[in-house]
Amino acid sequence: MENKFIGTGVALITPFTKNNKVDYKALEKLVNFQVENGINYLVILGTTGESVTLNAQERLKVIATIIKANNKRLPLVLGIGGNDTKKVVEAIKNTNLSQIDAILSVSPYYNKPTQEGIYQHFKAISESIDKPIILYNVPHRTGKNIETDTVIRLANDCENIIGVKDAADDIKQIFDLISKKPKDFLIISGDDDLALSSVLTGGAGVISVIAQGLPKPFSNMIKLALNDENKAAQEIFYKVLKVSKLIYKEGNPAGIKVVLNHKGICETNVRLPLVKASDSLYNEIVEAL
Repeated sequence: MENKFIGTGVALITPFTKNNKVDYKALEKLVNFQVENGINYLVILGTTGESVTLNAQERLKVIATIIKANNKRLPLVLGIGGNDTKKVVEAIKNTNLSQIDAILSVSPYYNKPTQEGIYQHFKAISESIDKPIILYNVPHRTGKNIETDTVIRLANDCENIIGVKDAADDIKQIFDLISKKPKDFLIISGDDDLALSSVLTGGAGVISVIAQGLPKPFSNMIKLALNDENKAAQEIFYKVLKVSKLIYKEGNPAGIKVVLNHKGICETNVRLPLVKASDSLYNEIVEAL
């Protein structure tokens, strides 16, 4: 079992200054905040990190900044995915992964492949790398669900595909995955509000957005659930639930940046086509906090 990916991972934001430059000092502060408050691993350049609006130089500097600030304290997962299999494989081969523990690869988006196409896409990625791979299923963004049978087929056929981050917002699918998975395959929730239910029924943890704003309580909740301390975990869950729902009200990562701004870590700025949270949502989140 890849124990380093059990528990709470966070999909790190990319902080921006008022003039829309990457705020690397705030990024260092964010990494330290995670490490010091019980987070188990960090995910770099995921959707929450606004990776699609970073240029190549910025992406490299974000990775380097996080690696340096982390200083080998937590495992690191790097997001490398796309809807052109050849380009994804080339990106993996051309990226220095020496300090990276695994990659998180999103299912192809927009071109809506069949399940066989999804299988062949990830099989090709698996054959191009010897690092562990975590599949990322997020159908409300990609337009296509990775069905349970496809995940299980990949888990059985590709030794280095070690888990799936499932953000289908479908607890029945989570249960189906848990009931059919090979023994050491990790089912990781990609939905903050389903994370507790997932862990209590056999899931390995979560890759969370809200946890980077509330790292101590959220990571404690997941640890308690992994130790079958259900009641204590549920008490924390209902405390964080309101904030967890509010941060998605005007899209991600606008909401989580409000939480982090309130904690003095970064500004609320995002890059177009995203816009930062409205004043009314800012006040609503702060009141809930």
